[in-house]
Amino acid sequence: MFAPYEDKKASFLDEKKSARFNRQEEIRREQSATKIQAVVRRFLAVSSLRKQTQGDLQSLIGWAREVSPTSSPDKAKFAPAVTVFKATEKFLYFFDQRKDDVMFQTLCRYILASMEVEGDSKIWYVSLALSKEHVLPWIQQMKKLLWQCCCYLKTLRPDNNDQSKLVSLYLNMVVIFTDTTTWKVLKIKGSEALRPGMNQLCANLLGHLTSKDLYVILQALLKRGLERSQPTLKRAALAAIVTISMRPLISTQFSQHLLTAFLVHILSLPGLILHLSTIAEQTLLLFRNNNVLEKSIRLLEQEQNIRIVFNSLEGSYSLCLLANMVQLAYLQLDMLPVIMEPFMGVVIMLLSRCQSYVQNKQSSLTHWHPVLGWFSQRINPTLNEAMPNVVKQLQLLWARNMVKQLFSEVLRFKPMAGTPTSETPETAPVKKAFKKALQKSSVKLKEMRSAGGRKLDSPEVLSVCHVCVLYQSCLKTLTQLKLDILTGLCLQEDLLSKLWGFIDELGPSGGLKLFLESLNSDTEQSHQLFAVLSLSCDCGSHIVAILDDMELYEQQKPFKLEELVKISSFLNAFAFRLLWDGIYDGKNRHTSLFHSVHTFLMLLYDRDCRRRFTTAGHWLIKELKPSTLVSELEKGKRRALLLLHMMPHVIPHKDRVILFRRFVTDEKKALGIIENECASPKPTLITVHRSRMVEDGFQQLALLPPQALKGIIRVKFVNDLGLDEAGIDQDGVFKEFLEEIIKRVFDPSLNLFKMTSGEERLYPSPTSYIQEDHLTLFEFVGKMLGKAVYEGIVVEVPFASFFLSQVLSHHHSALYSSIDELPSLDPELYKSLTFIKHYIEGDVRDLELTFSYAEDVMGKVVTHELMPGGRAISVTNDNKIAYVHRVAHFRMHTQIREQTAAFIRGFRSIISPDWLMMFAAPELQKLISGDNMEIDLEDLKKYTQYYGGFHPAHRVVIWLWDILAKDFTNDERKAFLKFVTSCSKPPLLGFAHLEPPFCIRCVEVADDQDTGDTVGSVLRGFFTIRKRDPVNRLPTSSTCFNLLKLPNYQKKSTLKEKLRYAISMNTGFELS
Repeated sequence: MFAPYEDKKASFLDEKKSARFNRQEEIRREQSATKIQAVVRRFLAVSSLRKQTQGDLQSLIGWAREVSPTSSPDKAKFAPAVTVFKATEKFLYFFDQRKDDVMFQTLCRYILASMEVEGDSKIWYVSLALSKEHVLPWIQQMKKLLWQCCCYLKTLRPDNNDQSKLVSLYLNMVVIFTDTTTWKVLKIKGSEALRPGMNQLCANLLGHLTSKDLYVILQALLKRGLERSQPTLKRAALAAIVTISMRPLISTQFSQHLLTAFLVHILSLPGLILHLSTIAEQTLLLFRNNNVLEKSIRLLEQEQNIRIVFNSLEGSYSLCLLANMVQLAYLQLDMLPVIMEPFMGVVIMLLSRCQSYVQNKQSSLTHWHPVLGWFSQRINPTLNEAMPNVVKQLQLLWARNMVKQLFSEVLRFKPMAGTPTSETPETAPVKKAFKKALQKSSVKLKEMRSAGGRKLDSPEVLSVCHVCVLYQSCLKTLTQLKLDILTGLCLQEDLLSKLWGFIDELGPSGGLKLFLESLNSDTEQSHQLFAVLSLSCDCGSHIVAILDDMELYEQQKPFKLEELVKISSFLNAFAFRLLWDGIYDGKNRHTSLFHSVHTFLMLLYDRDCRRRFTTAGHWLIKELKPSTLVSELEKGKRRALLLLHMMPHVIPHKDRVILFRRFVTDEKKALGIIENECASPKPTLITVHRSRMVEDGFQQLALLPPQALKGIIRVKFVNDLGLDEAGIDQDGVFKEFLEEIIKRVFDPSLNLFKMTSGEERLYPSPTSYIQEDHLTLFEFVGKMLGKAVYEGIVVEVPFASFFLSQVLSHHHSALYSSIDELPSLDPELYKSLTFIKHYIEGDVRDLELTFSYAEDVMGKVVTHELMPGGRAISVTNDNKIAYVHRVAHFRMHTQIREQTAAFIRGFRSIISPDWLMMFAAPELQKLISGDNMEIDLEDLKKYTQYYGGFHPAHRVVIWLWDILAKDFTNDERKAFLKFVTSCSKPPLLGFAHLEPPFCIRCVEVADDQDTGDTVGSVLRGFFTIRKRDPVNRLPTSSTCFNLLKLPNYQKKSTLKEKLRYAISMNTGFELS
């Protein structure tokens, strides 16, 4: 019964609720409308007022919109400064940076123009600072104006022409109102007393700007203008930026905080000082007059301060800071001595900080830096554009004048008196031009006594050590400028020579003893000493690698030959101790030192091998006993292996050859290819026609695996009638086959190899491609020569030294110079290139050369470009060195690259590269062709075997040895040896190692009737029973068996006559 009542009640409540909501909404709408109207009215009022204030200001300054900085506007156009000030106050109240930029520009132009008006102080905008009523609001207004100028500078780009003008405008505003120098109000008579107060006012404005990151804004502007190959900032803008950045420092007397900010934000910009020196040189006077360099150095020499600076900078900007400081120092070389030590310390610390980001190799976390190499920080691409400018600045650190200043103690160095030397024996024949110098220089360091006497704690020694540490830090950090650094140091006349003289006199007993003693200490002093040695070696390696023979041996620059002898002795002894005493292991702190010493040492050794400047035995270490070395090698001792690998020259050549033969024997045992009572390895059998020896040998041996080639090979000869020749191959026939095939393939008429134009030595023919499968044939030739060396068979094949260097892989060394070995290929071309290198009569361009090389190839002139587009690139004084080296490299490497690679591939398949590393190029030639020394007849007689009735006491045998010893010349003895063994040179290890042993057999009949050692022939020969005097017969030989067949002559004179005739006519060489 209450249902209708409840429904009415609910409806009534809903109506009231809805009415209340509507009333509230109405109220809100009315309030919102009121607020909107208020905002609109306010906006309209403000807009109107803003428009009015702008109109008022426009009416005062509008004409200044088109004023140029150089124009002189009419004084009548200017309003009183106080009027403009009040209008500006209103303008700034309504100021919008985005909308009011044009008006702000006009205002700045007007204010600057007002400061130039002559004779009316009421117009000068700065005159308000003299009014007690207006000074405080004027200061506040100027702070706003100047800061607003800085805000605009933050976004402007100097590379845009219109924006560049605005940059100059805003910078000029800051420049004018932060210094009183140009204020005309202070030039009025009697106003000088106001200057301190005005200076304080400027300092106030500067303090406000610096507190609001003035340096950050200037840094951003400089980055946009300098981080590119050519600066986009104009001279006036760049000068203004530097001037503004310097003023806070000067006003605060270089407070530590502001100086740090200046270094981090301004002096760390790429090429700043370089651009100032070229387009705004006057600005540099600010740096000089205020001793900015010295104050910066004094700040940074404290570890904490340099850490703050470096932590605020990326690695690349630290490098830019270093570059700018280096150029400042170079521009103030006269002031450098005062801060020499702290300057070097700061440079070293900055380099070490940069080095902490340098990586040894590429990875996913590294980036390529054009100066530092692989870098662990990301590189700004725009900064990379400016790196060439940074490099130009860094190069001043090793420029001639800087090096002269830093190394002044060394360059003043004079050797201390009392360095006795001992006389040395005559060396092997050398050119007369330096024979006298050679005799003076041939003194081992062990036989010399260094003067010594320079105390390690003396100022000059400490200074030199510090300089060397600096340049060593440069080499380790500025990895992409290493060659440039070394070149700069080497160009300083007499520096290297005097630096080595300085090293020799360090300590009480001379340099070597001091450095050896320092190896076991880990002190700051020892590190500095080793920096001196490392730098000397690095520079020495660099300069010696690029010197030609004329410069090194005849002009003797930068080292005299006697100095090179002494240096090489020092390095040899020092490097040996590092290895033999186990100090160097490739991983410890001496690794870098050893590499520097070893590189220079081996470079000198290689030059000495090509052209001697030392005496025999100079490179040997007398305390090293070969037996000890062999024992340690058998035990696998690391020091012995390292010594054999890195310094084999300290071991006598004969002992290295014995080691080589030992290695071969050990390998044969391991491969099971040595015949003995317990084992008889299966030989490889080949059949060869004498008329097709090369073809048959190539066909049957070329495809054999290296292991089979190292094994036993038996040869069956087939004569011209197609019949097998009689005889059993017990190595002798194979020896003849090997000698004959090598003789034929190296014959220049086959065009696989050519003769050099000078010494007539062999090298691969550039036109060998006319032969079918010429590269496969070269590989086969390499295998055959390798087999001869492997078996100890001496073959007379004279190679050009440059080709042997390639076989030994010396040309892969970073310090290998093609021009050095060019004389071994073409002496005339070498003379021509040397003439070009030393051409000083004018510009090489006059010779009309290009980077190309023309040659006659089978009657046709072919031109090769030495570099892409080389025909169009002229040779000039600037690039002539590159041209000389490119020509030499082309002739000795490019032309025969494929042939050489194929030959080496074949040769090394038989001879291990590790074994070859024991020998230099001339020693490898001896290994192939035997020694050039005189034949030791007593040694030959000792290992001679006799057959057919001959014995050591037989009269014919006695006559033979007497004739060889007393009647034959050395050349005739060589001809005799070639007659019986096919090679005029004795084996390297003596005739005990001649295989097969030399034999002399008595024969009574012609060779075609000879049946060997019958009982009758042996008895008749042994008892010298005369059947008849064989005066019509000549001695003959079988070179494959090293056998001399000698008739039983009845007179010594007959033997001498027939033997001399036989060897001169080269009779014999057949198989018995």
